[in-house]
Amino acid sequence: MKKGIHPETYRVVVFKDMSNGETFLSRSTAASKETLQWEDGNEYPLIKLEISNTSHPFFTGKNMLVDTAGRIDKYKKKYAKKA
Repeated sequence: MKKGIHPETYRVVVFKDMSNGETFLSRSTAASKETLQWEDGNEYPLIKLEISNTSHPFFTGKNMLVDTAGRIDKYKKKYAKKA
């Protein structure tokens, strides 16, 4: 690795997947104003994630249901010619 290009100030933070509520503890340099009390009783900065390995279809093996019929109906209704 090149010297001087990687951060030196890693800290322990809690990551929370907002789609399913799963949390895990790791190290990061990301800044956060929110905190969360972890299972060990200590309070750590909280980083919110939209998706993680616990909710991503590639890792879970489950496909997400997409409402294609609803999208098509919405499109037709929006762009229908007015008679």
